[in-house]
Order: sequence, then structure tokens, then C-alpha cells
Amino acid sequence: MMLLETVLAIASVILAILALEFDDLLKSIVCFGAMCFSIAIIYWILNAPYVAVFQALIYGGVILALFLAAVIAIGRGGENG
Repeated sequence: MMLLETVLAIASVILAILALEFDDLLKSIVCFGAMCFSIAIIYWILNAPYVAVFQALIYGGVILALFLAAVIAIGRGGENG
């Protein structure tokens, strides 16, 4: 179990960095969503199922949908706007 927690923690950090570094907003949003779900899995492994469910639903679902709606409304970012 310790190996899985370590892999998920490293994946969460890498996904967070990628979410900040991508120029394309859609790729950043996908990395952010994957990071939120990997953190939710870590919470589940640590026997905090309620926190894991709220992490997945609120951050992984609602905030991700809000970001996607904003990108659709203002246009997709990336190379030269």
C-alpha cells in the first residue's frame, strides 16, 4: 500500500505541475481533473471515504465542469489565442 500511495502522490505533483505549465487550457483542465481524482484515491486509501467522495465530486466534478464551461464561453486558449 505504501508504494501505491507514493506513486499517487508523485503523480499528483506531476499533474499539478503539468496543469500549470501547459499553454492549452483544455490540457490544463484535464491534468487538473486527473490530479483531483488521484488525490481522492489517496484519501480513500487513507480510510477517509467521505473526504475522498467530496474531493472527487466537488473538485473533480463541479470545479472541472466550471472550468470547462469558462473555456467554452471565452474560447480555447493556446497558441496565439
